[in-house]
Amino acid sequence: MSHITRQAIVTKYLGPTNHRGSRIKAKCQSGSITVSWDSNLHINENHTAAATALAQKMGWLMVDGRKFQLLGGAMPDSSGNCYVIVPA
Repeated sequence: MSHITRQAIVTKYLGPTNHRGSRIKAKCQSGSITVSWDSNLHINENHTAAATALAQKMGWLMVDGRKFQLLGGAMPDSSGNCYVIVPA
């Protein structure tokens, strides 16, 4: 089995401004994505949705026919969440 290297994904809440609603930014070394806050979701579900969107954008959830998933939790300083990608 080949070794596949992935990057940690870190999410952060961005509060509303005069021009935009609340958002979640997900970033890793290779890029970032910002998604709108979904008021139908719990706080952690919003963070996971943003991390999932970034992982999908990077093509990390399905590689060579193998499925992967995100595992995550809160950052120690409460600044957001951190996710890693593991086999499903």
